[in-house]
Amino acid sequence: MSGGEVAGIIVAVFWAILVSFLAVALARLAQVLRATTKLVAEVTEQAVPLLADASTTVRSARTQLDRVDAIASDVQEVTSNASALSSTVASTFGGPLVKVAAFGYGVRKAMGRTDAGTERTPRRTVIVGRTVPAPRRRKQKG
Repeated sequence: MSGGEVAGIIVAVFWAILVSFLAVALARLAQVLRATTKLVAEVTEQAVPLLADASTTVRSARTQLDRVDAIASDVQEVTSNASALSSTVASTFGGPLVKVAAFGYGVRKAMGRTDAGTERTPRRTVIVGRTVPAPRRRKQKG
């Protein structure tokens, strides 16, 4: 065997090894592509019903929000009506009630002072956290 033949055999062996590695890599790539295709098909089968359910849920939520909007506008109308009623009652009965209360206070004060010479016992003043005693009476000389 000559040097050229040995070199040809070595090149042929390396070429066969390279082709073997490429065949193994292509076989693995084919497996990966088959698995990917299967996964995409399964995801598609599951995603379509999920999207339909999500669409139904969004429609239902929109319907509920429309109902809540109607309720909120009704509550706003009731609030404005209650405010108007309150101001009407205050303006109609407020003045006379204040006058009746002032008259009652005057009657109580008048009834409480039947004897001008008798002094009532002074009340104690309460301040939050302590009690302040009433002022001391001075002894009258007499």
